[in-house]
Amino acid sequence: MTDPVSRTILLLDIEKYSDRDDIEQAYLRRMLYDVADRTLERAGIDERLRLRADRGDSVMELIDANASVTALLRALLTEVPTQLHAVNRMASSSAQIRLRGVVATGYVAVDEHDGWVGSDLNHACRLLDAQLLRAALRERRDDFALCVSESVHTGIVRHGHAGIPAEDFHPVTVDSKNGPLRAWLHGPVPGAGDDHSEKGGTSVPGASSGERPAPRRDQPGAQAPGSQAPEARAAQPSAPPAGAVFHFHGGAPTFGGSLVGGDQHGVSGGQVTGDVHLGGSGGESA
Repeated sequence: MTDPVSRTILLLDIEKYSDRDDIEQAYLRRMLYDVADRTLERAGIDERLRLRADRGDSVMELIDANASVTALLRALLTEVPTQLHAVNRMASSSAQIRLRGVVATGYVAVDEHDGWVGSDLNHACRLLDAQLLRAALRERRDDFALCVSESVHTGIVRHGHAGIPAEDFHPVTVDSKNGPLRAWLHGPVPGAGDDHSEKGGTSVPGASSGERPAPRRDQPGAQAPGSQAPEARAAQPSAPPAGAVFHFHGGAPTFGGSLVGGDQHGVSGGQVTGDVHLGGSGGESA
């Protein structure tokens, strides 16, 4: 096995490749190679600076560390969507080609069987196969979804080079056998407001439960704890007025030794105490 050397890793994969028949798969592979070759040529990366491995529905490129990663990213963001549009507008529905892409950097060695070995390469492959990247491609209209590793974002993307808008890349976390992998997705993150195992955003508290925060006391329409809405209060019977209400139907009732007589049907508005004489009962006050 060779000593590990620093390489830029480019991976491109065809969506739903296994759903096609043999003729369609052969056509899609030709289109994949054409797109990869034209993109690398546009980035100014000569064939002598790259090593290719064929994986059937995907292509893997190991690119010399001296080649410009900035030029490669710029070509991927502009050339690949243009080429895919040109191919797909002339192809039948069964021959449409859509691609997922990953750009990463790391150390890779080549063994005696021309196999590629390296944990950085393994991480790049897991990003390519992540459900989040697959979901992102399903939601895209330009037939291409690109993800870059944390190291590529730190070294290139975040600096805002011409043709590589940093604000279009969003942080995502992908689960893997070796733990979470942090990366950056170009374009909208699928389901950013949901709590997925592979996610790119935080969920909004209460968003899934339908809960709403209570209004502040100083907000219009805010109610004190235990109070009722106006319509609820209107539905309830009116409370009796303050004070005592007495109804007399004949007889001569007394209060505190006083006689209440005459044609009295109601005494209200307060408390009756002491020697009080109401009405014309003819009694004497004490």
